[in-house]
Amino acid sequence: MAPTNSVVSAVHVLEAVGEHQPVGLSDLTRVVGLPKSTVLRILRTLAEVGWCVPDDAARWRLSYRAFAVGNQARDAGGLREVAIPVLHELQLGTGETVHLAVPDGRELVLLERLDTRHRLRAFLPLGHRIPLHASATGQAYLAACTPDEVETYLAGPLERSTRHTVVDPARLRDRIDEVRERGWSVNPEGLSDGIAAVGAPLRGPGGRPVGALSVSGPTVRMTEEVFDDHGRAAADAARRISRDLGARP
Repeated sequence: MAPTNSVVSAVHVLEAVGEHQPVGLSDLTRVVGLPKSTVLRILRTLAEVGWCVPDDAARWRLSYRAFAVGNQARDAGGLREVAIPVLHELQLGTGETVHLAVPDGRELVLLERLDTRHRLRAFLPLGHRIPLHASATGQAYLAACTPDEVETYLAGPLERSTRHTVVDPARLRDRIDEVRERGWSVNPEGLSDGIAAVGAPLRGPGGRPVGALSVSGPTVRMTEEVFDDHGRAAADAARRISRDLGARP
């Protein structure tokens, strides 16, 4: 195996451990599609440098070293530091869970979550990967992209997260146009059953999208009656954050 390929394989194994932990060797081998001997050798190397650790059942998980290094990426661009004060106000004003997500390929990655005090609430773990078409944050983000970027995304695979996920490209185009007109997205149960959300895009210098935020909650509270109020609050918060990031009005 060439050195470059070895590094790529090690990264794939590391990512798979993080996604499926705790995970055994056989399951990990199936996920990454590499020979078991290769995966075991990579795991032992990752353990030597402190990135992975096995438990008593020979299942592997990421170490706290991986957390420490990964956590340094949470605000590499300064977005989180700028957004947090406004997100706190948004969470207190709406009383629901607020999410901050940033782009990574065809997905968003959850960067921050501010929880509601309600026991029944929306929950996504930090680092969770969110499909653009299936989420309020994703649809808001797409609405801030160029038409060519939207078409490129819609030409790719559009998988269902729930039975309510919109996967028809024509319907998604209509949704994206609505977000552009209205200023915020509305996504009832598109990402998780029983959870509805509104979202708004975040822009940086030059008006380019740099992420999105959302207000999410169970459908017993996040009803059509509150979509507009929460949507306006989300859009106002997004405008304030975007302004502080250097976006022009």
